[in-house]
Amino acid sequence: MRQSQDYCYSHDPNRVEERRRAASKAARAKGASGELAEIKDKLRSISEKVLQGEVSTAKGAVAAQVYGVLLRAYEQERKLKETEEFEERLAALEELDSA
Repeated sequence: MRQSQDYCYSHDPNRVEERRRAASKAARAKGASGELAEIKDKLRSISEKVLQGEVSTAKGAVAAQVYGVLLRAYEQERKLKETEEFEERLAALEELDSA
């Protein structure tokens, strides 16, 4: 905390919205990791079923492709969020620098 500040980041009333957005991002990130784990489990299950002959290779390949597209979509979403967070942090630093 700078000497000219009355509040730290966690208690600054002017940063309520910023803290809310940060908390929201953290909650969404936790949800995404659960979805990724679920997809990995499904891919593992599909591969085992294909190897055991319970699912045809054609159906297994299509399912794996669909999950691959979903994983790429998650990656794009992650990159977008990362860029947005970087832009917010940069704007905050620029604001501090101009103050």
